[in-house]
Amino acid sequence: MDLGVHTPALADRSFADALAFLADRGVTAVEPGVGGFPGEDHLRRETYLDDESARDDLRRTLDEHGMFISALATHNNPLHPDDERAARADTELRETIRLADHLDVETVTCFSGLPAGGPNDETPNWITAPWPPEHASALSYQWDLAIDYWSELAAYADDHGVDVAIEAHPNMLVYEPTGVLRLREETTDRIGANLDPSHFYWQGISITDAIRYLGDHDAIHHVHAKDTRRYDANARVRGVLDTTPFEDESERSWLFRTVGYGHGARHWKDVISTLRLVGYDGAISIEHEDSLTDSVDGLEKAIEFLAPIVFRADADSPFWTEGVE
Repeated sequence: MDLGVHTPALADRSFADALAFLADRGVTAVEPGVGGFPGEDHLRRETYLDDESARDDLRRTLDEHGMFISALATHNNPLHPDDERAARADTELRETIRLADHLDVETVTCFSGLPAGGPNDETPNWITAPWPPEHASALSYQWDLAIDYWSELAAYADDHGVDVAIEAHPNMLVYEPTGVLRLREETTDRIGANLDPSHFYWQGISITDAIRYLGDHDAIHHVHAKDTRRYDANARVRGVLDTTPFEDESERSWLFRTVGYGHGARHWKDVISTLRLVGYDGAISIEHEDSLTDSVDGLEKAIEFLAPIVFRADADSPFWTEGVE
């Protein structure tokens, strides 16, 4: 496994400076944003898509710091009911897939997107219950749109030899493990998970069970290391579907936290071990979104926490079972 970082938290630095900062702390993989919500501060698609010389320069910069790109990130909503916004997100995603192919990057991370609840609606609609019955009908409509879109997109990704790792996220059609697997089964194996535990914690989903569930279908393409702390005194009153603004930290039912500040080392050792059990040996990419600290402090603490936990070497065979001749 490689310890990695999703780099938008260091957007105020040049890419070379961000790489130097991370390399000095033992990080070996990066997941730069190239569009959508992560932005493209470190890696602009238009700079590298059709310029082989620029791509060579990028490879040299990565090599100088002993780094590789675990995935290119472009999180947006290609299923948005606003045609212009959907088209922009689709272009970002397709260009990112093409750029990943040019750079020999195997994975693109993204969201599933979220349609409106019907053909005449203007706002994406996150359905969280099947009743009253029009909500079940809306959900069926959304899945029909998603399957059509992602079937074609998966074929495009396959043409470029790139896996698409969808981060299950609230306010997206796919927000939990069974949704990931349904979309994969309805399309192709190019579609899989960017497994981000932070969104599962507050929903009450067992992370290790989710890993085994997705891993049994070889459906984990990438992994985020991001923690969440649920504050039960608030959750007992508000529940976990909490619309309290993120800046009102003390009032929220849950917060994204720096790794180790939501769950301890024993839990994260179980997460890493379960990933190894299901055959995942890719990057563990730290994503910092903890509003109780700044990005540098949060990343440093997360790196220090995970560095001794992530397996760096390949798994060994059970040599102790071998008989003595």
